[in-house]
Amino acid sequence: MAINFLTDNVTFPKNLKRRETSNWIKQVAGKHNKKVTEISYIFCDDEKIININRQYLEHDFYTDIITFDYSEEEFISGDIFISLDTVLSNSQKYNTQYDEELHRVIIHGVLHLCGIDDKSEEEEEIMREEEDKALQLLNNQLTKEN
Repeated sequence: MAINFLTDNVTFPKNLKRRETSNWIKQVAGKHNKKVTEISYIFCDDEKIININRQYLEHDFYTDIITFDYSEEEFISGDIFISLDTVLSNSQKYNTQYDEELHRVIIHGVLHLCGIDDKSEEEEEIMREEEDKALQLLNNQLTKEN
């Protein structure tokens, strides 16, 4: 059950706590009856994410996250690329804290691995609700620690 946090041409997010974040990810997966086998988060810049988007998805636009799903049945695994540039611009655009936006994107990838989609309006609404529940779980844990 490994969760890896890697960087590609960016500095690791300074407030991201690996152990706490990993535990949170496993808890959220468990709430969806899934077990984490191996997930690699690759924090990168906009140039990397657009190149991945063009090469693998044939999309020509920037995005905050791209998830490659290797899950089988209840065991989730995947590679999750997150553009820290886009996370920052989205936090400014949506007037949210950077750390909250980063955590939302981190868990968004896990929710995809758990089988939650966001292609239709209805699916997007479900995804937002699940993200909010997961963020509340994280906030409750952080409150207990302090």
